[in-house]
Amino acid sequence: MKEIIEQIQRINACQQRRKDSPLNKYNKGEKVHDKQLAFHQCAKKNRWVFGGNRSGKTECGAVECVWTARGIHPYLPNIPNSSGWVVSLSRQVQRDVAQAKILHYLDKSWIEQIIMVTGSKDSAEYGVIDYILIKNVFGGLSKIGFKNCEAGREKFAGTGLDYVWFDEEPPYDIYMECLMRVLDRQGKIFGTMTPLKGLSWVYEEIFLNTHENQEVWCVFMEWSDNPFLPAAEVEHMTKSLSEDSLESRRYGRFKSGTGLVYSEFDESVHVIEPFDIPLLWQDKLSIDPGLTNPLSCHWYAVDFDGVVYVVDEHYESKKDIDYHSEKIKQISAKLNWHVNSSGHIEALIDSAATQRTLACSKSVAELFYEKGIAVNTKVNKDLFSGINRVKSYLKINGGKPKLYIFKNCVQLIREIKQYWWGKNDTPKKQNDHAMDDLKCQEY
Repeated sequence: MKEIIEQIQRINACQQRRKDSPLNKYNKGEKVHDKQLAFHQCAKKNRWVFGGNRSGKTECGAVECVWTARGIHPYLPNIPNSSGWVVSLSRQVQRDVAQAKILHYLDKSWIEQIIMVTGSKDSAEYGVIDYILIKNVFGGLSKIGFKNCEAGREKFAGTGLDYVWFDEEPPYDIYMECLMRVLDRQGKIFGTMTPLKGLSWVYEEIFLNTHENQEVWCVFMEWSDNPFLPAAEVEHMTKSLSEDSLESRRYGRFKSGTGLVYSEFDESVHVIEPFDIPLLWQDKLSIDPGLTNPLSCHWYAVDFDGVVYVVDEHYESKKDIDYHSEKIKQISAKLNWHVNSSGHIEALIDSAATQRTLACSKSVAELFYEKGIAVNTKVNKDLFSGINRVKSYLKINGGKPKLYIFKNCVQLIREIKQYWWGKNDTPKKQNDHAMDDLKCQEY
């Protein structure tokens, strides 16, 4: 009888411990915020969190690993007996950060075995772990292995994996090697990092997604996204750091030596799914002309509250006016876009379109008109007033901005994310064709 009572007490204690465990609190939403949920719910194969220090980014990676290893992921399909790696920059960082987080969220009763590199498995948190075998709810064992970038690319070869978690930004060759490790199992890559290395390969491959990989996804987290940080501490740290440091350490933003022009832009806020635009919202097109360089054209709508929507785009280089005109008319027809009383599509265009050259007796504006597109060249070309107007619409007031971009406008989104200040307080003149037509638009 005494043994039965003791067994019941142990079971009750175990149930209470699990009820009060960090993972249970996270599962119940007591220690998780909206952007962490967005990461966990995303089904893309290459997910990244760019976050400031203490924004909650590392929690995402650790919980994702534990959920996957246990086979209890609440949002994505579960894998029986999974195998994955946790990749840190060094052994010390592994021990102090990623490994500590994994152990924090693992119930001890789930652990079948711990194999150490250094230290004792009885006090694994003080040593360096090689791998952990975890009891999976499907009845087998899952494996979480630990790697560090100091070991070099060769130590990442050979093994097929279901997932890899990068805790902070790895060298590019190690990233590529890990991509090969998940290839045959159609596995996943996820990374959580603070962008402290400037415009590195992560900026190009993940944030800008220059290869337009449909499986790449990213989100930014900052201190205000984490409701569990004390407001007084946030205020104190904000005042104590320089503006340059705040960009990465609070907001998790990439930065060059000069900074982004539209630092207000947040892809998770300003980029939205397309929807049918009412006829009364339709405004004008905006065109930045180009022949060898890309011609950039976007369709703008304004709702009854003055909120602006960029709803579609045409962006192509090395084509003539006939080609661009036909493309613009095709997209306009698809959108059921309005025309003026003379049957022309109305657009704004740079005043340079009025100039004639020796090669052509007609201006760009005249050629467009002949093709059914009435372009207005009387636009405000002042650089800074245009930039300030866009910045004011990107700012979030009352919880919402006044400018949204449909996700199919991929070139506009790409350019806005790499539009940097240069010398003499002017933007760098590179990859800015969509930025020029954005500034021309009179909201």
